[in-house]
Amino acid sequence: MFRYEIIKEEKDTGARLGRITTDHGVIETPIFMPVGTQATVKSMDTHDLKSLGARIILGNTYHLYLRPGEEIMKKAGGLHRFMNWDRPILTDSGGFQVFSLGDLRKITEEGVTFASHLDGSRHFMTPEKATHLQNVIGSDIMMCFDECAPADSDYDYTKKSMEMTTRWAKRCQDAHERPEDQALFGIVQGGMFEDLRAKSAADLSAMDFPGYAIGGLSVGEAKSTMYHLLDVTVPLLPREKPHYLMGVGSVDALFEGVIRGIDMFDCVLQTRIARNGTAMTSQGKVVVRNAPYQDDFSPLDPECDCYVCRNHTRAYLRHLIKCNEILGARLLTYHNLYFTLSLMEKIREAIKTDSLLALRDTIFQKYGIQKIGE
Repeated sequence: MFRYEIIKEEKDTGARLGRITTDHGVIETPIFMPVGTQATVKSMDTHDLKSLGARIILGNTYHLYLRPGEEIMKKAGGLHRFMNWDRPILTDSGGFQVFSLGDLRKITEEGVTFASHLDGSRHFMTPEKATHLQNVIGSDIMMCFDECAPADSDYDYTKKSMEMTTRWAKRCQDAHERPEDQALFGIVQGGMFEDLRAKSAADLSAMDFPGYAIGGLSVGEAKSTMYHLLDVTVPLLPREKPHYLMGVGSVDALFEGVIRGIDMFDCVLQTRIARNGTAMTSQGKVVVRNAPYQDDFSPLDPECDCYVCRNHTRAYLRHLIKCNEILGARLLTYHNLYFTLSLMEKIREAIKTDSLLALRDTIFQKYGIQKIGE
């Protein structure tokens, strides 16, 4: 059932309006995908997610493998039924999480031995196992198992890592049990090196995946470096396939990614900063836990029409956050996700009218963002 269609390409940029069709629904692109690492977008239930306009969410293979585990996923009938979500789901293979374990993991050609961050128990993850687990989870879009090399890795290490990621991608492709209803994406790696990014993109393109993710960016490098590497990489990917930039969701990066031909984004930023008392608004970030908002009875964002902004004040939200009330994190999470999904809707509308650059400049000015190179 998986299908990607380009509806329109903007004349002045690489931005494109598209549509992804899956067994669990249609996704209009460019799209931002809320992250539901452990079968939940933190503090949100599925009714919340639908009411704020989420069309697709993420799950993570590494975390779901550790808890609740493969057998529970099987008995539940997959992640959709387990969490009562009837729209599309994308799963990360867990490669980035294994990368994040640092000294707790050992990488070989066969796979990765790692110690659980929960209890220290030892596990062995291979491309075949990561693929099988995602088949059990039943995600509509699944990722190849890859190694995300640290941003400061030298050329030789990054080259070996990228080449192994390509070999692992072939193993994932061969192990895929449900290609008829689950789309497996290849992941471009290559660190901060243009030629390695180009080689990875070329080799994976030749394998004819239904879609392509770009990994190993937004891992500590300058944003100018990330944008440059997107300029290098995206044109080398098949035009007729969706392009997914992994782990990116700031306002500036969403615009700059779309301008360069990215169709899909995800990030924990929206939910993480909400739990710390920070909101994304049309005027920039608002840290509601700060003292100036204790008697500010205005809406969180006067230009937002979400439930939170229509019903609660900055003073009330600050009170909840300062008291460590669960509701504070929940309301700010709802708003941040609504803000981002609404921004993506504006971006899609701007592509329709060839006005994306004008929208970017307006948003950047209001948000206090300086364009790269200025």
